[in-house]
Amino acid sequence: MRVATRQPVHQAMKTTITKENNTTIFSLDGRLDSNSAPQLEQELHDFMTTPGSHLIFDCNNLDYISSAGLRVILNIAKVYKSGQFLFSTCAMQEHVQEVFEISGFDTFITIYPSIDASLSVLKNKG
Repeated sequence: MRVATRQPVHQAMKTTITKENNTTIFSLDGRLDSNSAPQLEQELHDFMTTPGSHLIFDCNNLDYISSAGLRVILNIAKVYKSGQFLFSTCAMQEHVQEVFEISGFDTFITIYPSIDASLSVLKNKG
């Protein structure tokens, strides 16, 4: 008897980019790992060189994050730390937020419970 095994298929992470007032929202969907991190870095290129708005990563549909994904987030957080615009994340699934907490990222990156909470705070920041 032969048993067929299926190799897991890597699902590319999808990003949806929207703008609301003076805020750009990157909605992350899937896995942010060594395969998808370069794609996200490329999409973030303009934000890394000359940020022109507040930036939110909506992590509601982010299923997994690896050290490569954390590196991308660290790099964008560094850029935003010294500028006039703010960077935050929101709506993390519990296991993703746990990775942020274990790695200490929650000490320098604001994590809001929802996109509405993020937008509300940023709206008051101009």
